[in-house]
Order: sequence, then C-alpha cells, then structure tokens
Amino acid sequence: MAGYLIRRILLGLLTLLLITMVVYALIRFMPGSPMDTDPAMMNPDKMPSAEDLERIKKAYGLDKPVYEAYWIWLSNLASGDMGISYNEKKPVTDVIESRVWATLLLTVPSLVIAYLLAIPIGLWSTIRSGKLDERIAGVSLYMLYAIPSFIAALFLQLLFAVKLSGTAWELPLMGMHHSDYDEMGVIAQTWDLLQHMLLPVICFTYVSLAYYSRFIKANMEEVIRQDYIRTARAKGLGQMRIILHHAFRNTLIPFVTLLGLSLPSLLGGAIILEQVFNWPGMGQLYFRSIGTRDYPVIMGLTLSLSVLTLLGQLFADILYAFVDPRIAYK
Repeated sequence: MAGYLIRRILLGLLTLLLITMVVYALIRFMPGSPMDTDPAMMNPDKMPSAEDLERIKKAYGLDKPVYEAYWIWLSNLASGDMGISYNEKKPVTDVIESRVWATLLLTVPSLVIAYLLAIPIGLWSTIRSGKLDERIAGVSLYMLYAIPSFIAALFLQLLFAVKLSGTAWELPLMGMHHSDYDEMGVIAQTWDLLQHMLLPVICFTYVSLAYYSRFIKANMEEVIRQDYIRTARAKGLGQMRIILHHAFRNTLIPFVTLLGLSLPSLLGGAIILEQVFNWPGMGQLYFRSIGTRDYPVIMGLTLSLSVLTLLGQLFADILYAFVDPRIAYK
C-alpha cells in the first residue's frame, strides 16, 4: 500500500505540474489583460504615460515571458505563496478562504441529500423494474435530468420570490442573507440563512439525484443477471436480502468511483447557479476572476480544484480494497 501511495502521489504531482503549466499559458494568451480592468486605465481624462504603463505591467508581472512568469509563480507556490489578487489586493489564499464556506454550504447538503435519496430510489427501481410505478418514476427522473439547473433556478425564483411574494411560502430571490443579517439574533440568522439556501440547494440536488439513482439502477440491473444471483434465488433467499446483501455490495466499486469524482464539486460549486442566485461562492469567484483576468486567483482556484480531483480519485482507489477484498495494492 505504501509503495502504491508513493507512486500515486508522484504521478499526481506531475499531473498538477502539467495542468498548471497549460492553464497558465492559456490565461496569459487569452484576449485582454488585468490592465484592461485597472482603474488607472479606465479614466479617459488621465491616460497613463509610457512609464506608467511599464510600471503597471511590472506590477502585474506582464513584463516577463510566459515561461519565466510561470516559473516565478511555481517558485512562490513552493513556499506556500499563491500570490496577491489583482482585484482585491490581498493574498489569494485569503480570497479563496472567504468564498469556500459559502460554496460548502450549498454543495455539502446537496451531495448528502442526493446520495441519501439516490440509493433507496435506485434499489427500489431495481426491485420494481418494469412496473408502472417504476416507469413513472423513471420518466420523472429523466425529465428532471433533462431540465438545465439554471432554467429550473429561474422558474423557482419566479414562483417563490415573485408569485408567492407576501405569503408564507415566499423565499428570497438571491443572495446569502438579508441586509440586516448582522443585526439579527442567532436563531433569526440561522433561519434567514436556511431560507436563502433552500432554492440553490434544490437546484444543486435534483440533477445529481436523477443521475445517481439511474446510475445505481443501471449497475444493479447488470449485477442481478449474474449466475450467483440466480443461485441465491434458487436457494430461496428473499428479494430484499438478494438486493441488499448480494447485488448492491457488488455495485459498490462503480459507486465509489462516482463518489470520488463528486468530491471536486464540493469546492467548484456551479458557476452559473451561483451567478443566478448571486451566491458569493467559489463558482462566482471563478467567473469573475476570468472576466477581470485576475491571474493569481484563476491559478489558485485551478490548483485547488485539481488537487481535490486527484485526491478524490486516490480516495476512490483506496476504498476499492475495502469494498472488494479481491483487490490488493502490492
């Protein structure tokens, strides 16, 4: 196991190096630059001189070739420094840290709810496969999966924030809390936060729920066709025991893979949904950083999501040995 982990960590570091190298080159060569959004460049009455332009370029690190600028960024990263945000004028780590909890408030509940509901729905769909109620549920899930989450978000906002305005069912249109949030008590703050979270969490959850439940059903249907399942039925074992103790256990490897691939979404969030709900999370930060060419923040977010993706895959690989004793890392 130790040798396997060392090899995976070394491979992960090489992968991170390649990812950051490619992303850094792409953002440096895309149209526009941080200078385009600098206040000093946006005042037509006080256009900067050639000396000022060179000074601004030097401040942003744009006076160096891409390979040299990337090496400087990588060297600073090795010492734990991700740089200073061009927009917020503070360390990138502080900028990301100020947004990560807002995203986790949406993604963690939605992921937990999706898995808690998808497993029983997937197992029930397998047991009731071909029946009318299962077909209705399956069509409903496919319809949910087909509706883009941002379209559903707009309809939910129209319903709960506009049509039901002034009723007990009214929910906030957007944002994370009301303007007088700081003046509320603890209970009122919690209730206010939950109200603002409800619609985004629903939009984060329903697509995942539809996909995960159909994923589990598809894998279960493949397993229950195996010979050992027919043998278990011939021995007189009950349907629930066969499904839970024999079939479901053998679908855990693809399920664990899916779980590992879901981890990056915990920090990544959803760029469009966070824009629609004006939620101050990582997705919104990524969108705004790209628009303003905030290179240090873009690189910091890319690095964070890449690390989480690789850790999710490693986590899934390690869990394989626990869900299937036949797998050994030697």
